[in-house]
Amino acid sequence: MTQKPRARDIGLSFDGTPGPCNAITDVPGITVGYATVIEDAVPGIHAGLCTGVTAILPRGQSGDIEPVWAGVHSFNGNGELTGSHHIQDMGWFMGPVLLTNSHSVGIVSHAAVGWMIERYADTFATDHMWCLPVVGETYDGVLNDINARGVTEAHALEALNSAAPGAVAEGNVGGGTGMIAYEFKGGTGTASRRIDVAGRTYHLGVMVQANHGTRDWLEISGVPVGREMRDDLVYPSDLGSIIVVIATDAPLLPHQLDRVARRGSIGIGRNGTKGGNNSGDIFLAFSTANPQKNPWHAPDVMTLEALKDTHLDGFYAATVQATEEAVINAMVAATDRIAVKPKGHKVRAIDHVRLMDIVRGYRRT
Repeated sequence: MTQKPRARDIGLSFDGTPGPCNAITDVPGITVGYATVIEDAVPGIHAGLCTGVTAILPRGQSGDIEPVWAGVHSFNGNGELTGSHHIQDMGWFMGPVLLTNSHSVGIVSHAAVGWMIERYADTFATDHMWCLPVVGETYDGVLNDINARGVTEAHALEALNSAAPGAVAEGNVGGGTGMIAYEFKGGTGTASRRIDVAGRTYHLGVMVQANHGTRDWLEISGVPVGREMRDDLVYPSDLGSIIVVIATDAPLLPHQLDRVARRGSIGIGRNGTKGGNNSGDIFLAFSTANPQKNPWHAPDVMTLEALKDTHLDGFYAATVQATEEAVINAMVAATDRIAVKPKGHKVRAIDHVRLMDIVRGYRRT
């Protein structure tokens, strides 16, 4: 994998201490995989595909099916995260998290069910278990012929089966391939933070599918760069959404993870979004700590470790910092794409040199 430039590489600075990869995979055990679907127009079939699937495996390629404790938050609900009702009531989910486009949620969920049944065949053969996959979406219909529904079951399986630890590709990749952020090319981004608390070091990682915001709103490092970069605007109002996945290895319980998820909205706000009417701004937080057997085999009384609530401020700060940086990483890594609707319009990636000139200029004044 060739690593694209990241926000820190071009001179931007952020609060907090990142992990070694500055990615969600800095949380031990987490793996990430992609399927990227790019095809030129095929007359009578589709007007051009620019889309894909992102897979996040909270427990990697573990041979056991184990839940993770979780919380969710919807800042603006014009979007979808399947499995969220279950998470709100039960405080956990099992299996992968997948991100794709709005019209591919069904096929990706279908693929995830099949993948889990095959992977944990003995468990599903003997227990009355059901799969409620967690699938998030954002709308890529400007750059992708979304109505052609070009994502297939095979693409979802490719993302799941290719999931790996370590450095994570960003920009035009996976579910973020056709996404737009602040009217620049957006997409997939990630970042992480280390948190020292109660004598231990924990990790918190964020992955975003950034497809939100209008140019006027964009702020980077506190600088209103969107007002200075007015070329090649895409649409008159916020048309997209953002999904934010927050992971940690700290022992946090579901009510604490709900609170962490809510802080993700502050993180995206640091880059200027107002949470527009058309935007589905949805946040999932989970903890890989306290591994337990699946609920059908869990003991009657479970013993869990948890940090007390007074230690949460460090995780709130880490969430805000990593979410802010992940969005900018997605934009910095992205490359230009040509729209299918309106046909021929170029959606440009943010110009690194011009961006830094503007940021440095504001810092001097």
